[in-house]
Amino acid sequence: MRAMDLTTLCDLANNQTPLNLMEMLEPIPVKGEVLVKVSACGVCHTELDEIEGRTPPPRLPIIPGHQVISRVVETGSGVETYTVGERVGVAWIYSTCGSCKFCQAGDENLCPHFLATGRDVNGGYAQYLTVHEHFTFRIPEHFIDAEVGPMMCAGAIGYRSLRLTGFKDGHNLGLTGFGASAHLVLKLARYLYPRSDIHVFCRDEGERAFAKELGAVWAGDIADELPIEMDAIIDTMPAWRPVVEALKNLKSGGWLVINAIRKEEIDKEYLQWMDYPTHLWMEKEIKRVANVSRKDVSEFLALAEAMGIQPEVQEFSLEEANRALIELESRKIRGAKVLRID
Repeated sequence: MRAMDLTTLCDLANNQTPLNLMEMLEPIPVKGEVLVKVSACGVCHTELDEIEGRTPPPRLPIIPGHQVISRVVETGSGVETYTVGERVGVAWIYSTCGSCKFCQAGDENLCPHFLATGRDVNGGYAQYLTVHEHFTFRIPEHFIDAEVGPMMCAGAIGYRSLRLTGFKDGHNLGLTGFGASAHLVLKLARYLYPRSDIHVFCRDEGERAFAKELGAVWAGDIADELPIEMDAIIDTMPAWRPVVEALKNLKSGGWLVINAIRKEEIDKEYLQWMDYPTHLWMEKEIKRVANVSRKDVSEFLALAEAMGIQPEVQEFSLEEANRALIELESRKIRGAKVLRID
């Protein structure tokens, strides 16, 4: 099979081709696993973090990719959930232990033995991969492969973030950044909370225009201060500054939910700008999203089907994975980027 392989961590500013196109043997499913043929795989900002060493260290060499749409082509022994030909998705959550206190409480995203697709085990930047039958998701046939790919992570983590805000219809919602996840959160919020106004803070004029196209009532720079305070803000940026700026626009008792796997080291200087009365007083609260659970993915897919959501996507071939990553790094973004594998 063909796959894009990461063999060493690097700085993308100095290496524009971090992934290598490889020919390798197809994986073989063991007991409880299915072998799937990948048709599309979303490109996530987390891949940038893996390549540049900001996540927990990936297993090297590794095939990245965790927003996978595929079909079952072979089943291992004991598989009861799927038959050959069924369409399935694979998300960031590859497996958990199932027995720790977090798994038992329904918080499997916090499991200390959490394994991530494309970081701890090979992912979807390849023609085939294996995954346990209980960590896959049925994909409705009417969804287009490239469009449903980003739902497996950008959509699911956005849904989890929105749920953690305790948001109610009529509240004001702020979004910092407007990439793959935020544009799906905006679509989701407009569906679930039709009386709510959504405000988008981002640096790029094109992203602001795109946000307004999708129904944002206001879009401006991350440093702008609004005359009206937000009940909740979801931060999707990989920098510290939006966190500091968001807090000053947050209502008393409001929630800031940080939906980003890490923050860039270079931006920590902005933390010294925090002023207690402006940013933290009046019981403003900060919550941090960690991973996704299977419930997050399943519930978001059901919502996406009910509302007929259609992510905005830009498609690339498998061989163009490096170009897609570099464009993401340089914030050439409109919606989500997806690799077409087949």
